[in-house]
This record gives sequence, C-alpha cells and structure tokens, in this order.
Amino acid sequence: MTRQSITLTKPNDEWLKSQVDKEEYSSKSELVNDLIRQARKQQVEIDWIREKLEKAESSGFTSESKEDILAESKNLLNG
Repeated sequence: MTRQSITLTKPNDEWLKSQVDKEEYSSKSELVNDLIRQARKQQVEIDWIREKLEKAESSGFTSESKEDILAESKNLLNG
C-alpha cells in the first residue's frame, strides 16, 4: 500500500478518533479507505444517473417502462 501524509481539521480528526475509539474501525487508515470506497461507489451512481439524464434529454422519450427503469436503478444501487 501507498503511504500518504494528510492534514485534517481538528473536528475531522476528532471524529476519526471517535470512530476508532468506538471500535467501528481498527484504525484511521481503515476508516479513510472505507470513506474513499463509499465516495467512489457514489460517484459511479452519480455518473450513471447523469448519463441516463443526458441520454433522455437528447433522445426525447424512452421505450423502457417505469418499472424497468426502477429495477435497473435498484440493481445499480444494490451492486
């Protein structure tokens, strides 16, 4: 793994410490990596929605039913 040095604001550092103290995570590094993973997953979902919206705006109407669209979005969100 790559080592990084980062500077945190006092409130952020205290929050990280509290999560480790509550044994939610074994270390600050584990927590930061988890937060990054969550942000990356969220970005994939945002990109998917943006792509759908752009496609819809440029094509007019869709032939997909609302049930199909809902099922597809739930599949994406549930991974």
